[in-house]
Amino acid sequence: MEKINQDNSRRTFLKSSFLAGGGLLISFALPEMLSAGTGIPDQPEPWNELTGYIKITPDNLIKILNPNPEFGQNVMTSLPMMVAEELDADWKKVIVEMAPHDSVKLGAQFTGGSNSVRMYWKPLREAGAAARTMLIQAAAENWGVPVEEVTTKSGMLIHQKSGRSTTYGSVATKAAALPVPKGAKLKAVKDFSVVGTSQKNVERFKIISGKALFGLDYKHEGMLIAMIEHPPAFGMKLKSFDATETLKMPGIKDVFRQTLFEEGFEQAGFDTRSFNELLVVVGNTTWEVINARRKLKVTWEAAGETKNTVGGRNGASTVSIPGALESTTTQLEQMKQMAAKPAQQLRKDGDPETAFKNAAQIIERTYNAPFLAHNCMEPMNFFAHVTDDKALFVGPLQAPGWTEPTLAKLFNLKSDQIEIQMTRMGGGFGRRAYGHYLAEAGLISKKVQAPVKLVYTREDDMTYGIYRPMYTATYRAALDKDKKLIAFHVKGGGIPEHAIHANRFPAGAVDNYLAEGWQIASNITIGAFRAPRSNFNAAAEQSFLDELAEAMGKDPIDFRIELLKRAKENPVGKNNEYNADRYIGVLELAREKSGWNKPENKKYSRGIAAYFCHNSYAAHVVDIVMRDGKPYVERVTSTIDCGVVVNPDAARNMVEGAVVDGIGNAFYGKLSHKDGAGEQKNFNQYRIIRHSEAPKKIDVHFVKNELDPTGLGEPPFPPVFGAVANALYRFTGNRHYDQPFLNPIGQGQGSSDNKKAF
Repeated sequence: MEKINQDNSRRTFLKSSFLAGGGLLISFALPEMLSAGTGIPDQPEPWNELTGYIKITPDNLIKILNPNPEFGQNVMTSLPMMVAEELDADWKKVIVEMAPHDSVKLGAQFTGGSNSVRMYWKPLREAGAAARTMLIQAAAENWGVPVEEVTTKSGMLIHQKSGRSTTYGSVATKAAALPVPKGAKLKAVKDFSVVGTSQKNVERFKIISGKALFGLDYKHEGMLIAMIEHPPAFGMKLKSFDATETLKMPGIKDVFRQTLFEEGFEQAGFDTRSFNELLVVVGNTTWEVINARRKLKVTWEAAGETKNTVGGRNGASTVSIPGALESTTTQLEQMKQMAAKPAQQLRKDGDPETAFKNAAQIIERTYNAPFLAHNCMEPMNFFAHVTDDKALFVGPLQAPGWTEPTLAKLFNLKSDQIEIQMTRMGGGFGRRAYGHYLAEAGLISKKVQAPVKLVYTREDDMTYGIYRPMYTATYRAALDKDKKLIAFHVKGGGIPEHAIHANRFPAGAVDNYLAEGWQIASNITIGAFRAPRSNFNAAAEQSFLDELAEAMGKDPIDFRIELLKRAKENPVGKNNEYNADRYIGVLELAREKSGWNKPENKKYSRGIAAYFCHNSYAAHVVDIVMRDGKPYVERVTSTIDCGVVVNPDAARNMVEGAVVDGIGNAFYGKLSHKDGAGEQKNFNQYRIIRHSEAPKKIDVHFVKNELDPTGLGEPPFPPVFGAVANALYRFTGNRHYDQPFLNPIGQGQGSSDNKKAF
């Protein structure tokens, strides 16, 4: 996560008292603490822009402001739980609210990369512990007793010797006047009473009662609705239009063309956008605008090669975007040709070339995967009201702190002139980390001089780009005459990036190892998609390891553990990203909990896969049966090592969601192109998993330890693909190399070379 560049005057440990209300508000901003010299020691570098708020009222209600955007992963419950734990609060009396965006106090407030709990673990606990220490001191002074004699329990202060007790709220005003303590002592994991207990979603009643929580629900006085007509294909741009009939339609206010980023505009890393020339229709209601947009007469033309100016650590650079109208069939052929050429070496251990030359047997397989659309349940939308001296933005966004600098530059405003209010998101998966739709809404608002909500239809959303990239990878393994693994080679590519993580397993477990990567530039825009790169890398790698284990005559779990033990006891090379013990732990737990080799499970076609990403370890055993003549995943056993589990109920939900999402994408997910145009524009063409196709049972188990929490939103997702592929093999007798498995990319292109073992 990048650091926000702030001057020292803003880097302060903020503490303010709401004296009129007799309450206490404590704001903890970690970077501010550290630079001001008042901070809490021993903080790892990743803790850059994290904040937690606590407000205690006289009637002893505790309000905790959740700093991170919420899109279903339940951080609005889990993050405040960490504060409440160290505060020793009564969770039943805690009120949780979404914090407003504030780049000074709260930093980037980014939800993504499975970082929320991991990166807030210490700062929010320290916020709670410091507040508790101040309340204890205030009570001790009121009672005239030593501080060490005052204890707390469930929002109460207790002096056992005198039998006195009082609420936090009764001393909140006095506590607010005390110095903020440094390095307040944190609880041991064994003493937790809130963290580690299952707590229901704090917004559950609002959600089930239909309360307006999402961006699409938001209303503002005088608000207009805007929609964009974008080019029908990547590689095309707007030439001309006739809006005569559109402007005659009821409720329509204006139709105009709008440039998003002017030539030379320096884009930040998350300023990705698919189309720069926009055709905008503005009217009173969504339905009126949809109907009027259909009346547009538009002429499109080839965009040709274009150039973007993109900022970076070493200054701005120019990036060329090709102008071809791309098709899936030609993309597959391009990837095949590129795979035959030399690639960039990403890692090399030993002498793999010689090992392959001397091998008794070489096994080689190629895996392909298509573009995927995010398909958030709530289509893209955002409200904007931009004037010459201020701007209000309201809607669903994963990264307000990354978007705000672009908005400030685009509208020539200072940060304190921009207000971003974050609504609950109807899904994110990485798609809402890209803020182009805020910029679009803002430009439209400024043009029409009115508050505007920009709305994408599902077709707009699905054809606008920022997809999961298109990937391919070829895996090779060299065996000696005793069927011992002596070399491993992976060469991966993609459009427009490859998915290879060169320092992950089985790197470090094989004497001779080579990882290479290549990529092909494209005008089809891509972005983060749940567990970026890992979602394909795990699928291919875990499928290949299963096939390799079979060729070597080994049980697939035993084979993985054997390699991991080698990596633990005598690791090869440097920079191995994973912890072999934790990897082994989820595999052994999966074997135990699934009853891997028990006779009663012979009725299932079973597949195993395990993977490490986002600092956590996940394994799945997938059980497939025949249902209505088709393969059906009836049961899944999932084992996860993500350190301390803050909220087990929410954590299980996250794993269950990842499993269902993974099965659906593995079986059906595919977005193809013809002459630059997406061929799937809505769910009648883009197949997703149905409710009836979800497993009957998903059995989730967490490895119990006291390690600091790590990622959970993404790690369970990647190994699902591999587990499904391996179970399908045992079900059909055929290996699956092309995703999606039930309707493969290119109708099976790429898999014909896989049937031969050399």
